[in-house]
Amino acid sequence: MTAAQQSSPLLEVQDLVVEYGRGRHAFRALHGVSLDIAPGECLGLVGESGSGKSTLGKAILGLAPVTGGGIRFDGREISGLGRRARRALADDVQVVFQDPYGSLNPAMTIGDILAEPLLTAGIGAKAADAKVRDMLDRVRLPSTSMDRYPSEFSGGQRQRVAIARALVRGPRLIVCDEPVSALDLTTQATILDLFIELQRDTGVAYLFVSHDLGVVRRVCHRVAVMYRGELVEVGEGEQVTREPRHPYSERLRLASPVADPVAQRERRRQWLALREVPDAAVR
Repeated sequence: MTAAQQSSPLLEVQDLVVEYGRGRHAFRALHGVSLDIAPGECLGLVGESGSGKSTLGKAILGLAPVTGGGIRFDGREISGLGRRARRALADDVQVVFQDPYGSLNPAMTIGDILAEPLLTAGIGAKAADAKVRDMLDRVRLPSTSMDRYPSEFSGGQRQRVAIARALVRGPRLIVCDEPVSALDLTTQATILDLFIELQRDTGVAYLFVSHDLGVVRRVCHRVAVMYRGELVEVGEGEQVTREPRHPYSERLRLASPVADPVAQRERRRQWLALREVPDAAVR
């Protein structure tokens, strides 16, 4: 167990229920989900599309309706916060989205994008400028980036800008919603290494949402597996990603390709066999 895991939880999700719509047409996306994240910890949240993993991240960010249960940050209930209180929470909780271009205002320079949350928080222009330059250096982008626009950067560079924007106010938790899935494999590796380095340097905690067990194995201390709005397995990252105990977790493991053609054929055979397991057994 890491030192972070021995600390009191920074984030606690308790019996969380999220429903969209009302009455007969209501859809329950989360069914009583409970998990926690310690200070400085990276918790991976994995599952296929539609499993509810992104919904959980949105609920933490106040972007999805909480029907039941609760979310506590540093001991404080945050699931019912109003707009003003939610804006104040932005000092502590930030997000990195999947699409780095869609999350950056194309009409603003990189310097303005990074300075905006600082100026909004009341930090002076000179101090904000110094902070922006420091953050660009931390994410391995030159200070000359400040006067350029998002369209002038590659996908990996834009994601570095998005990470810098999330970190610029010194948050304690970042929700990372599929932050590398839109990138090629080589760029994915460098961005994942950057996440690890920044966590080591700043002590920030991550909720790292992904569909890829290989990705979460690289960066996460613990891993939680979601299936149809429920958690089916939670454990140490190495155990869940290499020797999962639950059939659905094993299905996700086998879905990750390997380079050896013979091993890949066997892996696919096992994956196809698991696909035939009834839902009741998977649960």
